[in-house]
Amino acid sequence: MAAPGQWEAFQLANAQLEMAVEVQPMGFEQPGMSFPGSAFYYIEDNQLTVADLEPRELAVFDVTGTGDTEAAELVAAKNAGAAARAFALSGDGIGKSRALQCMTQAIYYEAASEAIAGQAAVAQVVLNRVSHPSYPNSVCGVVFQGSERKTGCQFSFTCDGSLRRKASAAAWNRARGVAQNALSGSVYRPVGLATHYHTIWIYPYWAPSLDPIGTIGAHRFYKWKGNAGKPAAFNSRYAGYEPVAAPNPRSVTADDDARSVADPISLARAYEEARVQAIAESGNKSPQGSRSPAPSYSAKVEERGGDKLYTAENLPDSGTVKPEYANSGRWIAEPK
Repeated sequence: MAAPGQWEAFQLANAQLEMAVEVQPMGFEQPGMSFPGSAFYYIEDNQLTVADLEPRELAVFDVTGTGDTEAAELVAAKNAGAAARAFALSGDGIGKSRALQCMTQAIYYEAASEAIAGQAAVAQVVLNRVSHPSYPNSVCGVVFQGSERKTGCQFSFTCDGSLRRKASAAAWNRARGVAQNALSGSVYRPVGLATHYHTIWIYPYWAPSLDPIGTIGAHRFYKWKGNAGKPAAFNSRYAGYEPVAAPNPRSVTADDDARSVADPISLARAYEEARVQAIAESGNKSPQGSRSPAPSYSAKVEERGGDKLYTAENLPDSGTVKPEYANSGRWIAEPK
């Protein structure tokens, strides 16, 4: 028979249980703290913040080799001009989730290996396009514009098969953190109202037609010349809803107008034509507005003058108004 002292080995399991961390129930598991569907808010098991990521865990591209992006940001900010307005994300939970997904995809597939500054610059370009009438007024609409074509998509990763490549968890979380900041109203001022960029390894045909802002990370940023690039042009309201965060279905006829949709020169020309037409149409309108048709009157009223009796066109002059104020209520000239 075993002596009592020989049972000490069985106490190790009890010690491990005592050292175990007590699991606290989640909100939807506690009485009075849940509602139908509340468990939905606990299904995200990946951290959305990037504070726990050490810089050494990610290989970050640095064109200067110094690890410092402040100099490039200062140069870009000097040429950028006016900064964009803070973006206000609205709509329901599904729309906000889609906006975050699309913005994260744009940052990851366009600038996954760049520093935070380079990723924030890409995010700002997306939001600048959302607020410009030449582009869709939703985040996913901008990111996946032209993805139904083989060529001519606004962001190449949406139509070249890059989305089939599995994302790195660490780099994805990092890009998602930048996306959250941008959608929460953070403005990246060094790129101003930039709407276009390209990598430093290429020089597209449209680059000379735009105003260069500067190089941040692996991209060179540009803004439109003329009225299309002025702050007043960025006046489109956010739609408040988001399409599906995925490429558009491929279309057989979509490649016909690929050049005109993706070409910044054509977009600037179309914007200017629409602006001139709007000014011309507004100038032809009378400030008094158009008068509604006169109602039908009885024969007796028609004999007395009909509609003129009620339009106050022939009011009698008053002898109590001084001559210098007699025309105070009339137009000096027809406004142009």
